[in-house]
Amino acid sequence: MSDNPLLLAARAVRESAYAPYSNFKVGAAIRTSSGAVFTGCNVENVAYPEGTCAEAGAIAAMAAAGEYVIAEVAVIADSPTPVPPCGGCRQKLKEFASGDVRVTMATTDGGALEMTVDQLLPGAFGAAHMEKD
Repeated sequence: MSDNPLLLAARAVRESAYAPYSNFKVGAAIRTSSGAVFTGCNVENVAYPEGTCAEAGAIAAMAAAGEYVIAEVAVIADSPTPVPPCGGCRQKLKEFASGDVRVTMATTDGGALEMTVDQLLPGAFGAAHMEKD
């Protein structure tokens, strides 16, 4: 396992995940531009679409603390290959992170893949698209 502090935080919070239906536990950690770290884990619901992703939980904790600029992201899941954030979470990350922000996706057995937010979500819809002439 990497000694990356953000990845270690994601690993620790993954243990708190509530995944009784899929048993697929995910942990996420976000470091903001101030250096603060916020974590989140997935929380399932029997109505699957009503669950919450780990990344969304970390973003909510960040916003609740009054921070809005993501500088780095780490996500970890018990999977044979690194698991990228879902489409909705990619869009959420793009809302708070510049395109060059690093996203480390890791497995519990030490595998890892790094990409930028722009690599995860090319051609993203953003706030600039909402501006009216």
